[in-house]
Amino acid sequence: MTPETLFYAIGMPIIGVFLGLVYKGIDRRVSARMTSRIGPPIRQPFWDVGKLLLKETVVPENAVRWIFNAMPILAFASSMTLLLYIPFGILKAPLEGYGDLVVILYLLTLQALAMAIGGFASGSPFSSVGAQREMVLMMSYEMPFAIVITGFALIYKSFSLSTIASTPVWSIVGPLGGLGVLLLLIAFLWVTPAELAKLPFDIAEAETEIAEGMLAEYSGRNLALFYLSDAVRGFAMIAIEVVLFFPFTLSYLFGLNLSGAALYIAESLWFLFKVLVLYILVVTLVRTSFARFRIEQASRIFWVYVNIIALLGLLLIWAEVM
Repeated sequence: MTPETLFYAIGMPIIGVFLGLVYKGIDRRVSARMTSRIGPPIRQPFWDVGKLLLKETVVPENAVRWIFNAMPILAFASSMTLLLYIPFGILKAPLEGYGDLVVILYLLTLQALAMAIGGFASGSPFSSVGAQREMVLMMSYEMPFAIVITGFALIYKSFSLSTIASTPVWSIVGPLGGLGVLLLLIAFLWVTPAELAKLPFDIAEAETEIAEGMLAEYSGRNLALFYLSDAVRGFAMIAIEVVLFFPFTLSYLFGLNLSGAALYIAESLWFLFKVLVLYILVVTLVRTSFARFRIEQASRIFWVYVNIIALLGLLLIWAEVM
């Protein structure tokens, strides 16, 4: 591992946590303005984490202590690892060559799984119900996500995210493949709020029904780790979406003739702008506009409609590349 890669490996998770909290703050602020409220300041997520870290960490009497305490660490570690696989604008991913989209899918699943296991281990009926709902949802939305990944693997003959980011997918597919990619994009947009446990798919937390569900018994440091994991996962998920479907750089779009630090700064800011726009459209706008689905409604949406859309997109891509 080169010194440059080592620098990215240390710096990217720190930057990822900062950006995750900033985007979470912007999300809350914009959502509040959309409903004619002032909303909290953008820095509020930082204060929330600080307050949680200062509070006592309580472990329920009926909990399986070591599992209950280990799951927040596992969720946070997997979210930090996830960041190391995502190209940041024109910067290559620190762990490029050591994993691919399949690993990313597993890391995203591992975070949700850690929350579900933590909920079961808490011994709370509210948490157990939330964990059961999360498991049902996971089995529903992971299938179309896997189909999207398979579609890109067919096009690029590779699962590498850096390879996919190097050439915009829209420039290498024909009309039939382009329609297939468009359908995969629609499926991915449906999966995103479910993967991030946001409205209308925050069924596993549903604070008005099961008092935060899986997180009902978590407090202090453990809750802070889940909070940070959620913030990082939100940023990472949208960043993956940008890399897959909108990897266009400023140089590619406008033919900018920049070099050195100016190029890296300009392209990094452009990448963050794309992530922000997509975050507001896919997460903020959706969660502010829709009410929560019931668990059977959400499962039917993914198993029937989203899966059909994703499979149709995959068939169109397969028809073009074969």
